[in-house]
Amino acid sequence: MTPALGRRTFLRGTAAAGVLAAVAPGVAQAAPGERPNVLWLVSEDNNPYLSCYGDPAARTPTLDRLAADGIRYQNFMTTSPVCAPSRFAIITGMHAESAGPAMHMRASGEIPSWLRGFPEYLRQSGVYCTNNTKTDYNAPIEVASTWDESSATAHWRNRPAGAPFFAVFNFETTHETTTFAAVPGRTRAEDVRIPAYAPDTATTRRGMAHYYDMITVMDGQVADRLRELEEDGEADNTIVVYYGDHGGPLLRSKRFCYDSGLHAPLLLRFPPKWRHLAPAAPGSVIDSPVSGVDLAPTMLTLFGVDVRDYMPGVPFAGPRPGSRRYAFSGRNRMDERYDMQRTVRDERFRYIRNYQPHLIYGQHIQFMWGQETYREWEQLHLDGALDEVTDRFWHDKPAEELYDLRRDPDEVHNLADDPCYAGVLTRLRRALNQHMLAVNDNGFIPESSPLEGYEASRQSDYPLADVMRLAGRAIELDPANLPGFVEALGDRNEVLRYWAVLGCAMLGDDAAAAADALRQRLADDPSVQVRIAAAEALARLGDTERSVSFLASTLREHPDVRVQLQAINALTHIGDRAMPALPEITAAAASPDEYVGNAGRYLLRVLTGTYVPAP
Repeated sequence: MTPALGRRTFLRGTAAAGVLAAVAPGVAQAAPGERPNVLWLVSEDNNPYLSCYGDPAARTPTLDRLAADGIRYQNFMTTSPVCAPSRFAIITGMHAESAGPAMHMRASGEIPSWLRGFPEYLRQSGVYCTNNTKTDYNAPIEVASTWDESSATAHWRNRPAGAPFFAVFNFETTHETTTFAAVPGRTRAEDVRIPAYAPDTATTRRGMAHYYDMITVMDGQVADRLRELEEDGEADNTIVVYYGDHGGPLLRSKRFCYDSGLHAPLLLRFPPKWRHLAPAAPGSVIDSPVSGVDLAPTMLTLFGVDVRDYMPGVPFAGPRPGSRRYAFSGRNRMDERYDMQRTVRDERFRYIRNYQPHLIYGQHIQFMWGQETYREWEQLHLDGALDEVTDRFWHDKPAEELYDLRRDPDEVHNLADDPCYAGVLTRLRRALNQHMLAVNDNGFIPESSPLEGYEASRQSDYPLADVMRLAGRAIELDPANLPGFVEALGDRNEVLRYWAVLGCAMLGDDAAAAADALRQRLADDPSVQVRIAAAEALARLGDTERSVSFLASTLREHPDVRVQLQAINALTHIGDRAMPALPEITAAAASPDEYVGNAGRYLLRVLTGTYVPAP
């Protein structure tokens, strides 16, 4: 099945009919058994801020030329809006949610012993594989087995004579850290477009203009690699792939399940010799979604290596390219803050399900606050200087969001309650549910539970369908669901009890009738994560004596730093009611664990009245 092309693409493709069917006279053809080289050029943290994607502020001549000579994928969506879980999917060909805790930022997925980084399969077939230089796989993928060389000097030039190569170069030029010190450059602040969800200020414009300058620098680095390919006489033998590892780092982008966090550029160029492996003619634009989980099977296919059965991705190039209707993504913990979102995107619509709608979008993340733009945005919120749209980031979330990307590319007009879109909502809900069941989504399992992991979550009692139903009722925030939560508090399954407690916590004062059952969970539940959630729910009801004491002692004494992190997040959520735990919070602020320390310092400043938006 060939990829579904948009009308624009089809018309352009028919003008170049025959390109895919035959190689022009005089052009070398691949010999039987011969294989191409593949060069991967990977930029970090960027949306398609490229002029070939129609951005008038961009200066990207190299990538524009690559798009003109190749294929531009209009809707490439990464599996996560942050690097480590996204790169897990890229290297394994598997969604991070399949092997918890890989779906969290900076974790180590519990992977099965047979799982390999896909380049290892290429190596076994005789392909020379190099990585320069970032890994960040969020799992114990063995680098030495995955790559012939992974270092700052790794290069295709070191390969054995005659060996095809798969060479990866990662450009950190556009990483979020480059936004921490925005300086004036060639891009004029008045020329950038500020999305509707962000405040249009001089600071926001300066940060965005600086980022465009960094993208131009990255474009030059891509040019350097392509020049090396030409100098070595390998351009005619090499398929070039350029993509971003996830969406951009600017406001409400990285870490958030919108197009701003998930939509990345993807360009492929096939030399004439290998054009029979391309899904469309040079200069084409493919509109059907592509997912980050599709990269591994596509590369295996291009080298003639069998795609593994456990890989859910669809090869989007090769002898028999396929297409997908939907791309799925999600987020869980980002650095020191917990949240859970799942989303599905087709060519036109994005549906988001917020599994912790009682938490605000803009939870304080110390690394993210390195950007002056976030600090100013929060200060404008505190000053009451934002309008309704730009202030939403600082409030809790709806359970569901639905956006029409054609009419609303900034995703600010939520259509989830619009009866005109009821059919779209139902379709995307169903698609997301089916996907989560298919990948055995580990995201509902509290971090550090023994149930986490590819094998543990399949071999033990993890009734995912039941958990999803319960969590779905929890996010309705309907007091009528409370009796069901109370009943589930007594279930033998840890994950069901956990989400029953969360359902009570989300109801706040409306969960008063569950207080006795919550006290029982706090007193003797075998799961410390359930007890933490019960303590938060009780504190929200005003029952603070035992609940805050438990959270404080857990923060002080528990040997697992991720459990400590859950405790201090619960203390953060209850506001001033956490004051009796001030000694433990003060100690946490000095924790050697980065995330516990960040959360402790923030909460300490809030409780002592010294917090201001600052790095």
